[in-house]
Amino acid sequence: MIYAPERDEGPRPAIIDVGYELPPMRLRIPVRDYIADVSDDPDRDYYEFLAEPPVEPVERVYTIDEVRHSARLRDKVRRVDLDTITFPTGSAEVSMSQAKTMRKVAAAMEKILAKDPGETFFIEGHTDAVGSDRSNLVLSDKRAESVASLLTEVYGIPPENLVTQGYGERFLKVRTQEAEQQNRRVTIRRVTPLVRPVAQR
Repeated sequence: MIYAPERDEGPRPAIIDVGYELPPMRLRIPVRDYIADVSDDPDRDYYEFLAEPPVEPVERVYTIDEVRHSARLRDKVRRVDLDTITFPTGSAEVSMSQAKTMRKVAAAMEKILAKDPGETFFIEGHTDAVGSDRSNLVLSDKRAESVASLLTEVYGIPPENLVTQGYGERFLKVRTQEAEQQNRRVTIRRVTPLVRPVAQR
């Protein structure tokens, strides 16, 4: 990280969601082939799932910040919901017993990285709607970082291949303002096809 105090002066540049330029998404594959819930399918081949190409054409190479700020853009790639990791309300801690449930997903990531060490995995943290927007945003960041740390420290996934981002309560899986365990979750996506060109044959 670089600290540049001169950049603190003046207004910050506006964040533009590039997804507004894209047409509405039409999913043409079964939802099961687009979203993998680890609790529903613990024996799934996550390597095959994560190695699949995007579900839509990718118009150009995007920056990681464009991916961070556009749900529409992230939706081009499949996602794994680590719903076996159930955070208590207000917590970002993961027990070792729950960390073990990431083993097959981590093994798939390791296999993908063995083929291409330049792969990028995007780890999203989420909260339920209980609490303030600001506190939930901070908490969701910590949840994403907790999972990234486990992937590195327990399973050996290099930190340079992991990008984390918290979204607070913006993307509820279950639409409720009440405490809801399914909304306190972390999601993993392989975003490599969005952030660099596919290798030419």
